[in-house]
Amino acid sequence: FILKGRKRPLCSVMSLFRDYLRLRTVHPDPDYDGALRFLDRIAEELELPMKKIEVWPDRVVSIMTWEGKNPSLKSILLNSHTDVVPVFQEHWKYDAFSAFKDAEGNIYARGTQDMKCVTIQYIQAIRRLKAEGHRLMRTVHLMFVPDEEVGGHKGMETFVKHPEFQKLNIGFALDEGLANPGEAFTVFYGERNPWWITVHCPGSPGHGSRFVENTAAEKMRQVINSFLNFREKEKTRLNTSECFTLGDVTTVNMTMVKGGVAYNVIPAEMDVSFDLRIPPTVNLQEFEAQIKQWCKEAGEDITYKFAQVGIPAIGFSPMNRTPILLHDHNEYLNEQIFLKGISVYERLIPALASVPAFPDEV
Repeated sequence: FILKGRKRPLCSVMSLFRDYLRLRTVHPDPDYDGALRFLDRIAEELELPMKKIEVWPDRVVSIMTWEGKNPSLKSILLNSHTDVVPVFQEHWKYDAFSAFKDAEGNIYARGTQDMKCVTIQYIQAIRRLKAEGHRLMRTVHLMFVPDEEVGGHKGMETFVKHPEFQKLNIGFALDEGLANPGEAFTVFYGERNPWWITVHCPGSPGHGSRFVENTAAEKMRQVINSFLNFREKEKTRLNTSECFTLGDVTTVNMTMVKGGVAYNVIPAEMDVSFDLRIPPTVNLQEFEAQIKQWCKEAGEDITYKFAQVGIPAIGFSPMNRTPILLHDHNEYLNEQIFLKGISVYERLIPALASVPAFPDEV
């Protein structure tokens, strides 16, 4: 049930979490139908539309959408997976799917940390924000994917190639992190961002016996020089600083060159491709602006395209004062830590969805 304009009672919040934990979405035969029915009910309570995309037989990605005041802006993705890893019941204190709560308020079940807690925390934070009358600037999508624990090949890996994924217009994502036994929260942000980019250089064609002006090869040479000069600078930074590791610099490697049809024919176009790995400390908008400038300096009508562009994401599960027990026996989460996590998302989600429009969004 939902009491409009009010927060759901704490006992009801905990019941929802424990109900979700009792769903046996465990490999090798996860009850995905049960999870879908559960999510259908939640979407109805939240009065949010839910779209289901079958990306593989019996493998459905579900998406609840809370449309923002400016839906043309890049959206915020709250991602979670519905499946959990197998258990060896003989090593557990309690039934791994009973969601048993002990006298200290610790709830034992597979998925308490990985990551059914985060799923319900997202849902409850959205419920509270809606009940309080908030309307966020950016659209927020809650995505629930199958098969993450077995590699995501029949889940997210397939879905990112689907037209429906592109329609989500995602600009930033939250996904799972890890518990932290101390007071702090652990946030994963340090993975380098892979950019695979191909620069297309058109030019004047002609016979190989002449000095033709404005050729594709001349333009491409300048593009290559710009990228490889930058490569040398980053290599020097790495080699001259005792504090830097490979993850602190941008690696650049030229990986493919394409163009030409015959020895005596000056090609009308040539392509050069690069593999770049960009650390999280680099402003991606500014870096792309630098690439645009390199192309502009090399000549007219030069364009570039990305073969792979990652979505900026943070791995975060608000679980401090908690031992790391994902995939372990006797996985548990304390109810007070769980409830505190809802409040964290209640502040974090509006902050992300209120980020002003970037220049390329206007």
